[in-house]
Parts: sequence; C-alpha cells; structure tokens
Amino acid sequence: MRARGAKWLDMAATSYNRNPSFAGGGVHSVLSRMDDEMINSSMWKAICLLSLFLIVEFFFASITKAVEEFPVSPPPMTEGIFPCSNCHTSMEVNPKKRELMEEHTNIKLRHAETMRWCLDCHDGKNRDKLRLFNEELIDFDESYRLCGECHGTTYRDWKAGIHGKRTGYFMGPGKRTYLLCANCHNPHDPKFKPLKPEPPPEGPMGKKNER
Repeated sequence: MRARGAKWLDMAATSYNRNPSFAGGGVHSVLSRMDDEMINSSMWKAICLLSLFLIVEFFFASITKAVEEFPVSPPPMTEGIFPCSNCHTSMEVNPKKRELMEEHTNIKLRHAETMRWCLDCHDGKNRDKLRLFNEELIDFDESYRLCGECHGTTYRDWKAGIHGKRTGYFMGPGKRTYLLCANCHNPHDPKFKPLKPEPPPEGPMGKKNER
C-alpha cells in the first residue's frame, strides 16, 4: 500500500511540475484516483475473505453432516401398521385434538400430552414421515432428530454413546450401531414402568449354604 501511495504522489508531483497552474486540480484528481483504488482494494479483500469464510463453513458443514449420520437399528414398527399411508392416503386429515375412537385405540398419549398431539410429530399430509419443528420431513429411522428437538442434553449424550445403547466399536472408524430412542422408550408413553426388584443374593450364612 505504501508503494502505491508513493507512485500516486510521484504522479501528482509530475503533474505539478508540468503545469503548476493546474496543480490543485491535478493533485485532487490523483488523490481521488488513489482513494478509489484503495477502496476497490479493500472491497476485493473483503470479498476474498467472505468467499474463504463460506468455503470453510461449507467444508466443516459437510464434515459435521457426515459425522452425524448415525447407523441405527430398524425402528420398532407394529406389524401390519407401516406404511401408514396404506390407510391414511384416502382419509381426510383431521387436525383436531381428540381421543381416538376407531383406530389406534391402544395408544395412550402420556408424553407432554397437555401441550402436543399426534400431528405435532407425525406429518399430516405424509403419514410415512415424521415432521421436525422447521417443517423438514424425516424417515422413522431418523426419529432421534425429532426427539432431540426437546430432549437436547439426552440427545447429546446419545450421540456420544453415554445414553442408550450401541453396539460395535466405541471409538475410531470401526462400525457401530445405535439403538433408536423408540427401541427402549415407547414414544407415546416414554416413562419406564416400575420394575419389581429381584430378591437379594443369599449370604454366606443363608439357608442354601447351611450344612
């Protein structure tokens, strides 16, 4: 930048030496051209930096997407129910929250039931898909993304292998398989039912060890 400034000042001095009567105009013209070049140079740098930023962001987004593709076990579908479109294609969508009286009567919603209903998770137009908050439709084998929208910390732990179950390699490039949330939790009633505890083990002086 200093070299360019020196070049323009030399041009201004030359203009003054050749025609002193127009010195003011000549210097002003040269300085104006100098400012334009500096502005153009700054804009070019900004464009280059922005382009570099977008390239890096796209690169890391691609890596993140590749990393977050989780191999999962098949979703636990009730036999004869899926694909849902077998029945729902010819049915009119009824968005009203209500108790189901004809089909799916075995489903009792106990999952934030005061705040949501079936069509908050299932897409009304395409019943073979689940719907995220941003309206994106996903397959049932990506249901963990839907669960993660509300259960963020649990989703984080699931991805890290802390919550839930996965088989295969824990770290490294080896193959691994994650169990879906629905493999352990009933998505309509996810709370685990109480389990009857097993009896305690026999101590060394227990009846089985008596002689």
